[in-house]
Amino acid sequence: MKAPRQRPVLGLIEWLRPGEYERAETVCDDLAALGIEELRTHFSWADWHTPEGKAWYDWLMPYLARRVQVLPCFTYTPPSLGIEPKTSSPPRDPKAFADFLDLIITRHGKHFEWVELWNEANNRNDWDWHLDPAWEGFSSMIGSAAYWARQCGKRTLLGGMAPLDPNWLDLMCSRGVLRDIDAVGVHGFPDTWEFDWEGWPKRLERMREVLDRHGLEREIWITESGYSTWRHDDYRQIEEFLSLVDADAARVYWYSAYDLSPDASHQDGFHEDERHYHFGLKTAEGRPKLLYRLLAERGIEGVREFAESHRQMAAGLCRESNGLARGKSADRSLITGGCGFIGTNLADRLLTHGREVLLLDNLSRPGVERNLDWLMARHPKRLKVAIADVRDRYLVRTAVERAEAVFHLAAQVAVTTSLTDPESDFDINAKGTLNLLDAVRRAGNRPRLIFTSTNKVYGGLEDLALQRRGDRWEPLDEGIRTNGVGEDRPLSFCSPYGCSKGAADQYVLEYGRSYGIPAIVLRMSCIYGPHQFGNEDQGWVAHFMINARNGAPLTLYGDGAQVRDVLFVDDLIDALLLAERHAGALGPRAYNLGGGPENVLSLRELLYRLQQLGLHPPTPAVSDWRPADQRYYVSDTRRFQRDTGWRPRWDVPRGLESLLAWLGAADPGHAP
Repeated sequence: MKAPRQRPVLGLIEWLRPGEYERAETVCDDLAALGIEELRTHFSWADWHTPEGKAWYDWLMPYLARRVQVLPCFTYTPPSLGIEPKTSSPPRDPKAFADFLDLIITRHGKHFEWVELWNEANNRNDWDWHLDPAWEGFSSMIGSAAYWARQCGKRTLLGGMAPLDPNWLDLMCSRGVLRDIDAVGVHGFPDTWEFDWEGWPKRLERMREVLDRHGLEREIWITESGYSTWRHDDYRQIEEFLSLVDADAARVYWYSAYDLSPDASHQDGFHEDERHYHFGLKTAEGRPKLLYRLLAERGIEGVREFAESHRQMAAGLCRESNGLARGKSADRSLITGGCGFIGTNLADRLLTHGREVLLLDNLSRPGVERNLDWLMARHPKRLKVAIADVRDRYLVRTAVERAEAVFHLAAQVAVTTSLTDPESDFDINAKGTLNLLDAVRRAGNRPRLIFTSTNKVYGGLEDLALQRRGDRWEPLDEGIRTNGVGEDRPLSFCSPYGCSKGAADQYVLEYGRSYGIPAIVLRMSCIYGPHQFGNEDQGWVAHFMINARNGAPLTLYGDGAQVRDVLFVDDLIDALLLAERHAGALGPRAYNLGGGPENVLSLRELLYRLQQLGLHPPTPAVSDWRPADQRYYVSDTRRFQRDTGWRPRWDVPRGLESLLAWLGAADPGHAP
């Protein structure tokens, strides 16, 4: 009986450059978090010849060896030694590379077992074969280097081809280059660089045919493969990762740990090709993408289970899309951002009432994949999921095709994030909303549209006269103190987040007027409740409670007396469904929505209430006010109540108890 094939050893790739001491440490921390022990990185011959190069590698090699199993890829000609003064040039003396390798093995050889000899020799960016047309110089250089590496006790890897070229490999075999080579590498980037992708089984089979023809038994390694998420399709990265780890190779290396910095230049030039900048498991700023989070939390088998469940739902969507061509009518509710806190609660309500729901979510926010798991377990039949981004207008258009109602919840939700990355904030909130509106406009059935806006469209409310009473700010105006801020308040977009959401808010209303779309805009205050993974930037009620449960530190920005009207999520779902029901008669119109004057809470008052619930929040640190932070905002909900009959049913004590119970059930030891 044939033994089952073992999966390949998995490694990660990150090119580390001189001086990146902190980044090297961070990458090793990430590998430890993912349970990956192998790291492939370049050992640049060119960098070694720079003033800082020797000191850098004298630190890097011992450090990496303490943390991981390192595969150094020896590549890049010092310009001063090249036929032409560039790193892709063949050296004038091919033997110089073997001498360099001998020196490095003598100096650092105890830190690694394998040496990789060059990188992508059939790619002109790495080896300019116009200067070495038949790879004569390369063959001589690598053959000599492999011999000396073997003499020094090292195992050798022929640098990966990119793209696969069986004729090039045949040439290397014919010339005897593989005489002292233990393994042969290959690269592949399906649907990023290579759109006629044949799959790893066929690709590796073609390599083995060449090796078998020459009677060579050599390991085959996939030394570089990855998927660029430049189109915001993080889920596809998961599929390509799984195809790599299932490949019939001895080792595989995933490219890369981090996205390329937007301030850096790649080999094709500065932002000449955006695909180069988005290969990481994390963004350049360190935000984990979906694949990283799943790997860290669930391991490879957990990633596989997640992908399989999504494939089944995607297959269902494909079958239904065929029904569209046969004139199938609209009968489904679409929720963008449907795996988020509000979307999850809304989807559960709709599905429980027998409605079919399609969730569109890119799963970029940490924790939302747990919400998706929960919904799939509760509603396996009527729930459909499209892991996609509102910035992809074509996928959005497809998602809208069968919708009878659209709840547009997808957004970048933090003022702080909008200040550090205003471009992404605009693309998601403003352009993403425009993509959705255009899809709704094109839909023949004109679905009802409910958009969740924000109280930030009213700006900082600096002109509102306030006085502090105890632990809260209150308005001097008796009407506002009694009823809250009404829709007659002038718009005042403050912060990039306020601008992007405000622009979306106005576009929804104007599209409703211009194209006859039944649209309702809800300018929401602070919503809280189960399935909220709150953090310091968004979802402050849940954030305070989670940190109080976990004994984690808290920071009060400003004086902590700023006031909000908080609304329990079940009351918001009631409002969303009423807005949908009345959209045809009322829209297009904007309403302020929150807990109202009956459910007012300051940050400091929440800390006291958490103590009453038996929690022990730490003494908070105090920091400066954050931009656009309103000292007082309470929604005047009278217009929405009059038009729809809605009233909040949950008071603050009951709502906080429900959130605390959910946190305990979600994770008895520690909150999410």
